[in-house]
Amino acid sequence: MSITVKSRIHPFPAERLEAISKVLGDTGSGLTGTQIDQFLLNCRIPNPTPGITKWQRLYNAFIEFQNEHQLGNHVIVFISRAMDPARYVSEPNVFRSRRDQLNSVLAFCGYMLGEDGKVRPVLAARTIDQALERANRLHAALIQRSVHADVLAFCKSELLEENYFHAVFEAMKSITTKIRLLSGLSGDGCDLVHDAFGQKFGDPLLAISPLKTETHRGEQRGFMNLLKGLYGTIRNPLAHDPKVEWDMTEQDALDILTMISLVHRKLDQAYRLRT
Repeated sequence: MSITVKSRIHPFPAERLEAISKVLGDTGSGLTGTQIDQFLLNCRIPNPTPGITKWQRLYNAFIEFQNEHQLGNHVIVFISRAMDPARYVSEPNVFRSRRDQLNSVLAFCGYMLGEDGKVRPVLAARTIDQALERANRLHAALIQRSVHADVLAFCKSELLEENYFHAVFEAMKSITTKIRLLSGLSGDGCDLVHDAFGQKFGDPLLAISPLKTETHRGEQRGFMNLLKGLYGTIRNPLAHDPKVEWDMTEQDALDILTMISLVHRKLDQAYRLRT
């Protein structure tokens, strides 16, 4: 439910108005000075200190209007107009980044800015992790895909920081950890895969199927190849190459983490065939 014109918005704490102003008036990624002046004019918010630093100009306008009227409605109106998606058709990444930053602050105030540019009331966040988690698109997309809990447990902090390179690296460690726990082995990488699932499929330590038919044995071989492929193309390069040499995009991370989730579901069904 979006906020209507008649909704009465309680005043925002000064420190949160400052944080909102710093996002919208950021020197590198915020609105231009001209845009700020125009939006203030369109929202009928007086601009008491034109010409000073952008975020301070915006903060002064917000706080003085709020002190006079004892309402926070003007802040929501300004955000909604500044974040109208139609303004960002040619630069959608700017919209997403600015929206994420705003939501990190608005979460503490009990609001969320949707993809439609509308501000809606939500349960207020109480911690930094809660606020960042709500603002993080990748984490939300993984939750929507029902990605295995063990994947999220290994890379939660990296996801909150949108550190895709290290999120994937940590998630790969979760596979190694689970294979070691299931097998009792202490190896790593492709050697661990071979020792646990067996190069010769007549006597593996672990199996993802009963191995009674050629179909079962083919599935085992395919799973081994999947694991070896993940180690060879993802884990090993991440372990040895500098972060700056790996262009890990959000979409890359989403696809890889989803594949790692599939591996975890298969491992959860694995048989221990021998000691």
